[in-house]
Amino acid sequence: MKVLHVKVAEPMADLLDRARGVMESLDAGETPEPYFGIGFESLPQLLEVFSLGRWALLTYLSAQGPLTTAELARGLGRDDAEVRSDVAALMEWMVVERGADGRVRVPWDEVDLRLPLARRAA
Repeated sequence: MKVLHVKVAEPMADLLDRARGVMESLDAGETPEPYFGIGFESLPQLLEVFSLGRWALLTYLSAQGPLTTAELARGLGRDDAEVRSDVAALMEWMVVERGADGRVRVPWDEVDLRLPLARRAA
């Protein structure tokens, strides 16, 4: 299963732990589990990329399979230029990709979105 991990304000210790685990696997001659993740500093930054319209696009495209941007715009009932702009933004973050046939697709089976909760000092 190909999972896109999306995290907001991931602690540096978690990043280092993941890197350490990969290095230990490699040192042991093992192949580490594939991991692809994108991180955002804040919730507002995440929402710039994953707006409601873009999330609807991602969900629709995942359900329908590869589509041209024109087919995607028609299916969503949205303006073609806006859909092309949203696709370009999602491609920058590697959330969607364009195949050799020009169709856009979602390469992920699942998106794992993690948002931290505020913690009170003990």
